[in-house]
Amino acid sequence: MRDDLISYLITDPKYYSNNLKEFEKNLREALNSKKVDIACFRDKESDNFKELAKLFVSVCKEYNINKILLNSNYKLAKKLKATGVHLNSKQFEKIKKAKDLDLYIIISCHNYKDIENAMKYHVDAVTYSPIFETPNKGEAKGMAKFRQTVRVYEDLNIIALGGIVSEEEVKKISNTRAYGFASIRYFINH
Repeated sequence: MRDDLISYLITDPKYYSNNLKEFEKNLREALNSKKVDIACFRDKESDNFKELAKLFVSVCKEYNINKILLNSNYKLAKKLKATGVHLNSKQFEKIKKAKDLDLYIIISCHNYKDIENAMKYHVDAVTYSPIFETPNKGEAKGMAKFRQTVRVYEDLNIIALGGIVSEEEVKKISNTRAYGFASIRYFINH
């Protein structure tokens, strides 16, 4: 497996909880269990989003995580001194605003049109998904399509996302020229 493959942890309240103590315990377990280069706080449902995000940034800084991101909320990312933001595929118009705040930007892409749009905005990286079967995320692109995408857009940092749950999928991604892989479930021990 390549040493330079970026590993990108993404949280989800389903696995991390939205109880502050439980969230911190689960986050620390994940950060202790695997190498993490980029971490993103992703929670679309909890009422205590800001408190959880603040705790997330603090714990990630303690672990010297290279890039600490919040999902979608670039203003809160700046306010909490996170490194950047992971925008969803419907937030292309927010890239300039996030750039103006000097944030590191990853945006979700699901097709070549998205990728080309992301390149116009000069984002730092994109996630391309779903690569493998993932619940409720549509048809998996598969490794052949992913390899082709990485070749076609070789000047872009492309991060594989979707269905990466074990070393087996990580190894497949590492055999491409991908920038890295992102996952929720891969980093969870329980």
